[in-house]
Amino acid sequence: MNRHFRIYFFTLLLAVMWAASPAAAQEKFSRGIEMNKFIPKGQWITGVNVSYTQSDHSNYQFLIIENIKGDTYSFKISPMLLYAFQDNLAAGGRFSYSRSRTHLDNASVIIDSETSYDITNLYSISHNYSGYAAFRNYISLGNSMRFAFFNELQLQIGGGQSKIINGTGDDITGTYQRSFDIGVGLTPGMMMFLNNYSAIEVSIGVLGFNYSSSKATTDQIYVAHTDYKSANFKINLFSISFGVVFYL
Repeated sequence: MNRHFRIYFFTLLLAVMWAASPAAAQEKFSRGIEMNKFIPKGQWITGVNVSYTQSDHSNYQFLIIENIKGDTYSFKISPMLLYAFQDNLAAGGRFSYSRSRTHLDNASVIIDSETSYDITNLYSISHNYSGYAAFRNYISLGNSMRFAFFNELQLQIGGGQSKIINGTGDDITGTYQRSFDIGVGLTPGMMMFLNNYSAIEVSIGVLGFNYSSSKATTDQIYVAHTDYKSANFKINLFSISFGVVFYL
């Protein structure tokens, strides 16, 4: 057994003996992150997000679309109920309902001086509903008991109906569609307590897997099926939501 091998052997033996010693077993790695009890066990969390938009257009122009005349509105409500089964951990559910309607009296699509299309008497209405199973964990901002971040994992199942009608009289045509959706998403956010029992929060979707299936029937004759799958790994600015939450 040469000298270099003996040195290597005894070094390895000392390392094994130290790893098995009580001192090594008691040593813990710490990042210096303190987890405060921001949401105590046994607390109920409830709230609702509501949004409503409405617009009216008369001879409005946008890019190649001119003479837009019509009105539109959209409405969405999403109540929530969670229960903190451990400190800073909560689980529960959400329900979401949305409805939108568009009534377009007239619009002209003008591509150039010789190519243009007119759209008249277009009516569209849709409503969608979804149920969510939600799991949320809270991370306090340092020692603050007013500000915190949260991460919410959602499992969503829902569906919807919509119809589009175009034309008048004998020239009327329409499409009726039913859809089914399922998805998994991650929604981080930030919250601020206004007092001991109420807070405002803002969240945004950043990650999600979705599957959608729809069946459309046109003029009660033609039937079409569509399956759609997607995976998102980016911030979706259209998924930003604000809400008021109560901690009871």
